[in-house]
Amino acid sequence: MIIFKNMEFIVILKVIALGIIEGLTEYLPVSSTGHLIVLGETLNFNEVPDKIFETSIQFGAILAVVILYRQKIKEILCNFYKDSPEQKFTINLFIAFMPAVIIGLLLHSYIKEYLFSVKIVASSLILGGIVMIIIDKINLTRDTKKLEKITIKQALAIGLFQCLAMIPGVSRSGSTIIGGVLVGLTRKNAAEFSFFLAMPTIFAASIYDLVKNHHLLTIEHFNLILIGFIASFVTAFMVVSRFIAIIQRYGFTAFGIYRIALGVVIIFCVI
Repeated sequence: MIIFKNMEFIVILKVIALGIIEGLTEYLPVSSTGHLIVLGETLNFNEVPDKIFETSIQFGAILAVVILYRQKIKEILCNFYKDSPEQKFTINLFIAFMPAVIIGLLLHSYIKEYLFSVKIVASSLILGGIVMIIIDKINLTRDTKKLEKITIKQALAIGLFQCLAMIPGVSRSGSTIIGGVLVGLTRKNAAEFSFFLAMPTIFAASIYDLVKNHHLLTIEHFNLILIGFIASFVTAFMVVSRFIAIIQRYGFTAFGIYRIALGVVIIFCVI
């Protein structure tokens, strides 16, 4: 049960705003972590220690994808243990997931201490935006038109691309989608594989952060996280299905331009 009596109304508004931003940006190639860091510093949000809030409310975005893709998830759960397309898909997800696990465990403390800064976010947004625009202009071969046709080599490559997103501002979805397109997936399949890959990746990172830092949290902290979780879930639910239609029709250039513009604004107005 959420306890409001000890919370200031302005703090609740900050938490809702951050939750909305998380849900809006988690699956777009614009870096949810980067947006949360910048907005958190702009709002002077420090009610939850050690950036635990920013990682924990990602659960809301995960839940949105789980519900939207519940039929596919049901098929995977019913068939992953036998020789089937679902089993192959599960193996590929595991292969794509492992590089982030290994590198994340090795560099987790370093990343949170040294890379969670507005300067890093701004630089990553601009560089990532330039890369997206360039990739969008290249005529790439995209012959993998079904998720079940993704190869182990492609899955590993996407997993390695995902590791770039440990740098705030790069964007987990952006790096995995661009990685997928570069290794031959269609935009739609690259986006959907990114969505599924987000489930174990974000879940593992969030659980690791909560377990490692649970001693720093109070009931009030958990209440704030829950409010952000709800805001994140509702927003992500509305964004995910529309995103695929957008990139199929318009590509990544608009997102690249947005990233560059935002990075420039951060450099001149925030840093």
